[in-house]
Amino acid sequence: MSGAAAPILPPAIFAGRSYAVLGLARTGLAAIHALCGGGAKVLAWDRDSDARAHAQDLSKECRGRLTIAEITADAVRGFSGIVVSPGVPINHHPIADIAREANVPLIGDIELFAEARAALPAHKVAAITGTNGKSTTCALLHHLLAEAGYATRLGGNIGIPVLSTEPLEPNARGAGIYVFELSSYQIDITRSLSCEAAALLNVTPDHLDRYDGSFEAYTESKVRLFGMQQGRSLALVDRASLQLPAVSRALAHRSPIVIEDVSLPGNPDEWLSLQGPHNRGNAAAAVAIARRFGVEEAAIEAGLKSFRGLPHRMERVGEIGGAIFVNDSKATNPASTAPALAAFPPKDGKPRIHWIVGGLPKGEGLAECEEWLDHVACAYTIGEAGPMFSSLLEGRVPVVKSEMMGEAVRAAAEAATPGDVVLLSPACASFDQFRDYEKRGEAFRSLVAMLQPGESA
Repeated sequence: MSGAAAPILPPAIFAGRSYAVLGLARTGLAAIHALCGGGAKVLAWDRDSDARAHAQDLSKECRGRLTIAEITADAVRGFSGIVVSPGVPINHHPIADIAREANVPLIGDIELFAEARAALPAHKVAAITGTNGKSTTCALLHHLLAEAGYATRLGGNIGIPVLSTEPLEPNARGAGIYVFELSSYQIDITRSLSCEAAALLNVTPDHLDRYDGSFEAYTESKVRLFGMQQGRSLALVDRASLQLPAVSRALAHRSPIVIEDVSLPGNPDEWLSLQGPHNRGNAAAAVAIARRFGVEEAAIEAGLKSFRGLPHRMERVGEIGGAIFVNDSKATNPASTAPALAAFPPKDGKPRIHWIVGGLPKGEGLAECEEWLDHVACAYTIGEAGPMFSSLLEGRVPVVKSEMMGEAVRAAAEAATPGDVVLLSPACASFDQFRDYEKRGEAFRSLVAMLQPGESA
């Protein structure tokens, strides 16, 4: 960690306190560095010996405040918190029992930021959650703020760990603005983040193993973001989620803005990276927050036009013979694929999507996608889910049983005509054939590049 940016926590802010840190990857190391810099004593552990050895490099910088040892209930009794990664399954991980026995809260790096806010330069926080669309909405909001001249930074699920960054300083536009993408996992280990603006984009069943199969518990995790707000803070929610019992209870005494009611400036056809109804909702949430923070309408309209999107999220990666190729590898469930299919309606009555679908399935169907099957010219099924999806789709749309990504891309490229869309939106996890959705998207991008004129296939 030597040479890292000055940590966000002010010196001595946690003097006299003790914390444990479980997990010594990037976020854990940033937490240790920041906590020690803030005057705390830290007990840290990772089951990986190489990670523990790497953490030992911090010992000199921590000046005797860091101990690398197993975390037990006796060791952490009286501590202010146990910092865990959002990836730790706290519903059944042993650390949860240790925390209960020692009466010590499980927290994350966002909670440490929240506890330090009063000592930071003047700033505001926007936090965005939801099953789908979080990353795009956060990136868009950050883009709108930055293009308008605000001091702003991305954090949470997107960007670098906030504890490894220097504090935002106010500028001519006013206070700095932190934009946090927060998963339900992160909200579970956050206790006091009072956001000036909070948005719930949508809620559909996902990650339910973390909540013992309960959609209600998953939803309650999301709406804790609203429960932590204070005063006249902005709350945004989509209309469908507002009908869910947990959401309606959380906002019973509030006046939230409904995302679908937000007016948008300019011509959406000019927003090249924000096509489709789902992206209209993402744009509406970002625009509403930008307005609350004072961004002018002309700047918002210009920012919507200039936004270039994120890799693997409706990313245009090429054009061959008048057909465009779109990498939506981030769509790892049918609910997130459905909006991608909706984004490209037929032209002149002709369906134009060549849909590459499949991978490691998260369920046994494509229910959310069925409304948009009339947009599909042909489906190319791949991966472990391929046979199941072929069976579901045959007789409804033409199907090519491809199995492998390369075969699907080549077949789709040969069949596509000018104006068509070759869409990788798998509606599945990637782990049957790829390490993660990013590697899957990179493979798609490379395959498209090889098929470009002048390149060898």
